[in-house]
Amino acid sequence: MAASVSGEARKPLKPLGLQQQPFFEDKNRAFWMLQSAGWAGYFILRTLSGMANAMGWSFVLHTALLTGTGYSITLLMAAAYRRLIRLRPVITWAVSISLVLLASAAFSAIETWSFATFLRPGSRPQGVEFFGAILLDFSLLAAWSSLYYGINYYLLLEEQSDRLLRLEHQASSAQLAMLRYQLNPHFLFNTLNSISTLVLLKQTDRANAMLSRLSSFLRYTLVNEPTGQVTVEQEVETLKLYLEIEKMRFEERLRPRFHIDAAVVQARLPSLLLQPLVENAIKYAVTPQEEGADIAVEARKVGDRVVITVSDTGPGVEGQALPGPGQSSTQVGLANIRDRLAQAYGADHRFETQTNIRGGFGVIIEIPFQTQSEEIQ
Repeated sequence: MAASVSGEARKPLKPLGLQQQPFFEDKNRAFWMLQSAGWAGYFILRTLSGMANAMGWSFVLHTALLTGTGYSITLLMAAAYRRLIRLRPVITWAVSISLVLLASAAFSAIETWSFATFLRPGSRPQGVEFFGAILLDFSLLAAWSSLYYGINYYLLLEEQSDRLLRLEHQASSAQLAMLRYQLNPHFLFNTLNSISTLVLLKQTDRANAMLSRLSSFLRYTLVNEPTGQVTVEQEVETLKLYLEIEKMRFEERLRPRFHIDAAVVQARLPSLLLQPLVENAIKYAVTPQEEGADIAVEARKVGDRVVITVSDTGPGVEGQALPGPGQSSTQVGLANIRDRLAQAYGADHRFETQTNIRGGFGVIIEIPFQTQSEEIQ
């Protein structure tokens, strides 16, 4: 009768605005609604059928008794099914079929008694009549059982899918966090080493300034979630803070330039995505050259995409190859960014390296244009 679900309740979600709570979110409530609606429909249809055949008001009483009987029997069956549904399939189906047969026999006995009492006093249905009653009642209870198991197996499958999605999201978040935490050690070592050198040279003002900027930069990395996103504007401000620290080490040898299109300042990207590119440029372009190098960071909007370029005037691609087996962990920058982009955007991104026409090395990143409001939607 009723398309029933087990009485175990899920924790209901709070509605947001006009959002309605899913029907099966509270399984206990859904069960009682379907159970009651189904048997009410059974009572109405069977009563109308009896009235159409001029069975009289006694048939209404007979139908009411059968409806109450079916309602009660299926409640007992539901209590058993709630325990059976999580057992091995062979046990579930064997016991369920036995229960349907037993319930059909009981239902049919009550139906034949009611028929002999209210509709044809003194008659005693036997043989084909009694077998027909059992067959009809078996079909009714088997259909109810099929709906019950069908709905509940669907809900169990949905729960498993939700659980897998949560686990995948947690694994993805953990991997993103791991990739983010690979960014700082090399930079931190160099900065602390520079501060130590300044202290030994008794250049306390410069040491204090570098320590203050380092504190601000590390505070930013701790405040922002490793898996979170920031605007291009925030990412650029963080890069400038990072470069102020490095400029105290390299002075005029480090020459950064920024060209940021106003149309992309509110576009979002993974936090600290560009810092390893600038760190790579400093390591392989500024450090080995006596005259230093220029580092350019550009961002522009092309259609519905954001194109970001980080380039330098260093020795070129030979000095900034992707890390291979056995190479130092301080060379993870480019591979790290490739992995972070894959985690954040899947295949919907572009990551390319290039050798500039006038020498030097460049990296091009292309990602979807997204803002805060688009993320919420």
